[in-house]
Amino acid sequence: MKYKTEIIIYTRPWCGYCSAAKELLAKKGFKYKEINVEENENQLKIMIEQSGRKTVPQIFIKDKSIGGYSEIKNLEVSGKLDGLLNPISKPV
Repeated sequence: MKYKTEIIIYTRPWCGYCSAAKELLAKKGFKYKEINVEENENQLKIMIEQSGRKTVPQIFIKDKSIGGYSEIKNLEVSGKLDGLLNPISKPV
């Protein structure tokens, strides 16, 4: 499935939970923008201001903070993750 909705993930290269969140999204065919906060201190400040959290990953869907890996995994398990996104095509 491909989605029009923008997903942003703030990450660090060595973060296992970041990798797990990206893998979950990739397996579902979701495209996302990754922002490595280790490469850009200003992006870390933006992430903290927007989410109120200092840990990574921080995931935003439609400019709304949904939290980190535990939250996105819980949304997937409960079947609510797909509902947050706007599908633009369906699998054949």
